[in-house]
Amino acid sequence: MRGLLIPYMLTFMLLWLCVNQQGNRQKKLAPNTSTSWNAKWIAPAVLKDTANVWSCYRKEFQISTVVDTVMAKISADSKYWLWINGEMVVFEGGLKRGSTPNDSYFDKIDITRHLKKGKNVIAVLAWYFGKDGFSHKNSGQPAFLMQMDGGNIHLVTDGLWKAWQHPAFGNTHKPFPNYRLPESNIRFDARKGSLDFIHPEFFVDTMANAMVLGKPPASPWGKLIERPIPQWKDYGLKSYENDMEFPLVSAGDTLKMQLPYNAQITPYLEVESEAGKSVDIRADNYLGGGVPNVRAEYITKSGSQSYESFGWMNGHAVHYAIPKGVKILSLKYRETGYNTEFTGSFQCDDDFYNQLWQKSLRTLYLTMRDTYMDCPDRERAQWWGDVVLESGEAFYALSPSSHLLAKKGIHELMHWQRNDSTIYSPVPSGNWHNELPTQMLSSIGTYGFWNYYWHTGDTATIAKVYDKVGKYLALWKLEEDGTVQIRKGGWTWGDWGENKDMPLLFNTQYYIALDSYKRMAGLLGDTATADSLNTMMAQFKKDFNSIYWNGTAYRSKAYAGETDDRSQGLAVVSGLADPDKYTAILKILEEERHASPYMEKYVLEALFRMGYPEVALKRMKQRFSKMVNHPTITTMWEGWGIGDEGYGGGTINHAWSGGGLTLLSQYAAGISPTSAGWETFQIKPQPGFLKYISAVVPTVKGDIKLELKNGEDYQLNFEVPKGTRALVYVPTTYENIAINDEYSSPKKEEKGFKIFELASGNYAILGKTKTPEKRK
Repeated sequence: MRGLLIPYMLTFMLLWLCVNQQGNRQKKLAPNTSTSWNAKWIAPAVLKDTANVWSCYRKEFQISTVVDTVMAKISADSKYWLWINGEMVVFEGGLKRGSTPNDSYFDKIDITRHLKKGKNVIAVLAWYFGKDGFSHKNSGQPAFLMQMDGGNIHLVTDGLWKAWQHPAFGNTHKPFPNYRLPESNIRFDARKGSLDFIHPEFFVDTMANAMVLGKPPASPWGKLIERPIPQWKDYGLKSYENDMEFPLVSAGDTLKMQLPYNAQITPYLEVESEAGKSVDIRADNYLGGGVPNVRAEYITKSGSQSYESFGWMNGHAVHYAIPKGVKILSLKYRETGYNTEFTGSFQCDDDFYNQLWQKSLRTLYLTMRDTYMDCPDRERAQWWGDVVLESGEAFYALSPSSHLLAKKGIHELMHWQRNDSTIYSPVPSGNWHNELPTQMLSSIGTYGFWNYYWHTGDTATIAKVYDKVGKYLALWKLEEDGTVQIRKGGWTWGDWGENKDMPLLFNTQYYIALDSYKRMAGLLGDTATADSLNTMMAQFKKDFNSIYWNGTAYRSKAYAGETDDRSQGLAVVSGLADPDKYTAILKILEEERHASPYMEKYVLEALFRMGYPEVALKRMKQRFSKMVNHPTITTMWEGWGIGDEGYGGGTINHAWSGGGLTLLSQYAAGISPTSAGWETFQIKPQPGFLKYISAVVPTVKGDIKLELKNGEDYQLNFEVPKGTRALVYVPTTYENIAINDEYSSPKKEEKGFKIFELASGNYAILGKTKTPEKRK
């Protein structure tokens, strides 16, 4: 009877808890739309195209007195470039549409320093994608909106603005970007127009007035939510690594201009030519992932000219196919990217791990922009299996401004929750609707939403998503034996690669999601739910081990493949596997190699958690050596190989392969938070065979800096930021522990470590190796 009754009781209990606890919290996820709008959406009255439309907007106005602060609120479907008095103010403003399935974003920008007394001119170039993608939901209508307020200055978009479709922009010939991308190829025919309209002296009187489309909130753009992440960082125009002696006359071949690393760039050229010559511009990985991505085409006018293609592309090189006889005056590029700082670092005495950390960082940064992305070329999509690992890496590598991108993703995921309580990714999107159940469990789990809270201390975000997390978990059902049913969703995906024990992948990640939900309940004072989940999880753990542990490994009964290493790792990091199973699991992880780079992170973390850092580091080097040692590719790959040797298209830049960055900082250097927002943290290095480690971990409380010399003597220098406390672990193999030259006694000892508790400050710990006699 227990086998029949318990799972139904547990499922009913979770459903009851999720529904019963919503109450007044249900309204908290409503997006921030408090801004009042007097401006109106406007667009050109005549448009020749329905997609890939580039439009110009212009307004001249007078200012009688200069004021201290003038703020502009701007929205565009889909992107915009803003000039004031001929000076570039915003390079690629706006975010891809889809803050919710019905709503859009707006930017808020301080434009005070760009204004002057007397005549002022605002000029805007806007790009309307006009099609859905895995990262954008098409509204069906190009439009622009701007409201400017400060002192006695009030300016809004209305029917008195000038607006027209730019005649020089258009579509290239086939092939077009694959269906996952909302962006189109960009063709610019300089014979048909220029960007002269941005200059204050441009004669605009003959241009048509704008068509007024409505005042926010208005369909089809919905409510407007303030941009939650910074404007892009603009690194300026730069010369290529293999910069040539200009001018030179093209021989008609393709010039392959090298970038310093894989980067998000916009290409630039200056040429002297007769009219009508076609220049093709694309990155070296235009076919990255096996399908066409984005490219650009420039048609020359007569004479000297310059052009920058504003649609970003990425790669290690930019290929310019320039017709024979065209005089090339200059070729440059502009790198742009998410506005954050590379404040974290890791160095050790084995350069392999240094290179792995750096390549992981480059890959991470390349997959950040409007959202976290799986890859910056084929899809640019916010798959949540990727986001979980990417956000985890960012906490150890980037300044706290990067946390806002994870927060944005959390809100988007839950704003897109369907009426039937399912959640799915990637969102925002207009042409993807399938739930990947394991990735959804990962998103709301301990490594996803909870890890964001743990590193930021942002309780408000957890409070906003809490009920929706519960509603999703209530969809999951248990089998008669107490384990979770495989939820097919729209794509029953567990990982790339072979030998996937799917019941184990589902059960371990379900338990991680329950753990996260329980922690959320405790955080928010929902003790009844937290206590009930504790009871439920205890029974689930008992049933899981009874059903799946066979004495030497975790295996499901119907699974006939080789023992799944990823499932063993997940069993450890989830807490379903107790230490009495570690020796057997260690043997499996020393022999089996099935996980993709995505799941490999959890396998390696399991080895660190079980106390086998040497094995973890050795396996890390074995698994990632092909990527790390590649002489020209600066990023980490989607699979263990490239192209046909990889998975899912085999892109060369997938941040889910950068989990080693997190592990080296969190476990090898040993720096991790022990309370939310880093108010307390531990320094517990597991260097394994490494003899030297230096690390910096950027936190919301300040940088934690560490240097470890792990030899005959133990030297550990570190900084504890102001307002924090640290638990510092020193191996018991060392004695006579001195802290800042004073011998100290540990607060306690456990599992081979002496533990010291230290307040903020700078510390130097020195320990001496025990003599053989004393070891006895």
